[in-house]
Amino acid sequence: MDDPQTPTTPRPRSRHIYLLPNLLTTANMFAGFYAILAAANGSFEAACIAVIVAGIFDGLDGRVARLTGTTSEFGVQYDSLSDLLSFGIAPALVMYHWGLAQLALDGGVWGKVGWAAAFLYVACAALRLARFNVSAGSTDKRWFIGLASPASAGTMISVVWLFSSLGYSGDELRWVALFATVTCALLMVSRVRFFAFRGWPGERVPFWFMVVVVAVLVALMIDTPKVIFAVAVVYVLSGPVGWLVQRIRPKAAAT
Repeated sequence: MDDPQTPTTPRPRSRHIYLLPNLLTTANMFAGFYAILAAANGSFEAACIAVIVAGIFDGLDGRVARLTGTTSEFGVQYDSLSDLLSFGIAPALVMYHWGLAQLALDGGVWGKVGWAAAFLYVACAALRLARFNVSAGSTDKRWFIGLASPASAGTMISVVWLFSSLGYSGDELRWVALFATVTCALLMVSRVRFFAFRGWPGERVPFWFMVVVVAVLVALMIDTPKVIFAVAVVYVLSGPVGWLVQRIRPKAAAT
């Protein structure tokens, strides 16, 4: 019989549990890779859905790691590399194959502008992820500084998915594709704040927020492309609008 005064050694946690969050991260990466292949084959709806699936897995891996106590530096770095593929390279190539490549119809120079815009998006996504990694823990949890890469990717694919579902082709909306790509890229590396939907005390959320979530889920079942586009546009605009309000308020108070 064990001596009651002798402290018992805690049973070591099984190392196999570390597979779970990393498998979810791998699923995130696989979805992003599939989106690239689908876009290259002209299957833009499948590519957009794959990026959405990647976002779901990205939201799950970190939460599962925290719930199971399996967070690690390896997982953080692996997640960042996966995010660069799924929310940096994948949306840039989806947009490129859909609309940016069609800028070549306006001349050879504009064709180069198309792939340069796609690269700008990838580079800004990489910078955004690197900045997030080095500043994690030192910023207000309620806000993202700059548009988060998953939200930016969601905005990019919402443009492709919506207009494709409405029967528009990328060559008709190539300038819209260019505007969306450059705007999302620059917002990722900006200092504009975006609400992070986290940081409520005790992990509790207001009742009205749950009502909004339910309403959005119901709307998604009715018309998914339009709802995703509307939610993405409202969220992207919330950052610059909030920035403008903060700029105007001090001036109004001074007068």
